[in-house]
Amino acid sequence: MDRNNERRSEQRLRYYWPIWFAEDFDEALSQGQMLDISSRGAAFTCHADDTCPYLGQEITARFSVPRFGPDDSFDMANFTRSAHICRVEEVNAFLRRVAVQFAEPLPFKPGEQADNKTESEAQQELDSLTI
Repeated sequence: MDRNNERRSEQRLRYYWPIWFAEDFDEALSQGQMLDISSRGAAFTCHADDTCPYLGQEITARFSVPRFGPDDSFDMANFTRSAHICRVEEVNAFLRRVAVQFAEPLPFKPGEQADNKTESEAQQELDSLTI
């Protein structure tokens, strides 16, 4: 992406971890894979079927975010958030990329935790988290 067109006010954390979502959390949950997250929103992929959210839909999502400590340790912080679907893009015939905006922001900025590390150090830590 061209940095000159970047409109994000906050750096995103890229990581690949499951996200569970549904319009009604009392019904069956669908699974996606998180791509990136900020305190205000996230992007994930999901199957291109009738369980994939659509533009404008309100969902509830459950996900975990790595939270880094000052001593290079990390823990997974668990969240449940209501979210508004603001973009759905077709990746291929089987996969869609979904962008959401949270109704309530996270209590920290996930992508700005590793500012004191080099980008390669931060990426190595995140790669070890991928399941």
